[in-house]
Amino acid sequence: MRTYRDLFRAPEYTPLFASFTVQGSAQTVSGLALGTLVYDATRSPLLSALSMFGGSFAQMAGALTLLSAADRLPPRTALACMALLFGAGTAVLAVPGLPLAALFAIVLGLGLVASLGSGVRYGLLSEILPEEGYLLGRSVLNMAVGTTQICGFAVGGVLVVALSPRGTLLAGAALYLLTAVVAVTGLSRRPPRAAGRPSPAETWRTNVRLLSSAPRRCVYLAMWVPNGLIVGCEALFVAYSPHHAGLLLAVGAVGMLVGDTVTGRFVPPRLRERLGPPLRLLLAAPYLLFAVDPPLPLGAAAVLLASVGYAATLLLQERLMALTPVSLHGHALGLHASGMLTMQGVGAALAGGVAQATSPTAAMAIMAAASVAVTLALAPGLRPLPALRPANESRRARTARDLHTIRTRRTPPARRRGVQ
Repeated sequence: MRTYRDLFRAPEYTPLFASFTVQGSAQTVSGLALGTLVYDATRSPLLSALSMFGGSFAQMAGALTLLSAADRLPPRTALACMALLFGAGTAVLAVPGLPLAALFAIVLGLGLVASLGSGVRYGLLSEILPEEGYLLGRSVLNMAVGTTQICGFAVGGVLVVALSPRGTLLAGAALYLLTAVVAVTGLSRRPPRAAGRPSPAETWRTNVRLLSSAPRRCVYLAMWVPNGLIVGCEALFVAYSPHHAGLLLAVGAVGMLVGDTVTGRFVPPRLRERLGPPLRLLLAAPYLLFAVDPPLPLGAAAVLLASVGYAATLLLQERLMALTPVSLHGHALGLHASGMLTMQGVGAALAGGVAQATSPTAAMAIMAAASVAVTLALAPGLRPLPALRPANESRRARTARDLHTIRTRRTPPARRRGVQ
């Protein structure tokens, strides 16, 4: 499976892609409306940033307690029910006079529900597509994020002006309801991927197993921390330029779309390991320009260039899959998504706090410098792996090759006895 045509011919990939796209549009429109609503009411960069990304704090709580349910619920039912919950919660956020404490409680509650979403969705993706098509399918979903953000932030900016922030939140709620309809009508009924009851204990045991490996732990940190710090920069766009925040977010989505398209479809496997380090630095370096308070066109250009670096996460996901047993891929990807979103919430809070003490542009530069420092510190643990298995290698071919390796490199009996 090497072309987009082959990908969309796979049964159920199209409805999964459609539900993912509609839900991404709902999140984009609702997030911009909520951030604008809170900033208009409080004039606080910190509270505005937290309203847009604060739900990410609940992601890690869900990853520590609920993530085992991602493989133990029927995928179609789980996706539809989560979309309905998001629609109801977003509609409540539009209620006039809603206390700020209640607003943030709803945001955190929806973030807790969302902690299951990635595990369910990407686990279902691995069922729908053959193993050799997973990377291409995942890159297309990443591209859909960029496309929906481009359109969503642009349309959301227009809707905020035309309908008011509360009216835009209701439009987002309607999109969530459409997501549920697409999931129910387009996806087939499937049993849970794993037997048994979900429990915090099972979630904790699997998380410990995934994070006990130093190479995997380094990959997780590289996907979580630099990314989260740069999202903190994006959380300050409303405070930096209230009337052009939608434009800046859309420009960033264009950069992300370009990076994911080129990396996921056109970069050959032999160059991916070499491309990773410069992409990880590109994610943060252009934001250093905000230290001199650039004019809007120059700032938008920096955002566009930096956002191409988000493609580094796609390459790190491929590395994570190479380091993880197939039986844990769904949980591993769910943990990645929850941790990444949690760090995005942390980044938004840190950036908002720094902006309160300094200015939005100074805070962006500080966050970018911190991201560069973390990326350089993690670089030794992300050196090319000695023998990455090809991403498009089939399970049958891999099993045959591994059996051949075992037979031809059999450990001498004396040494085998010494192994505990």
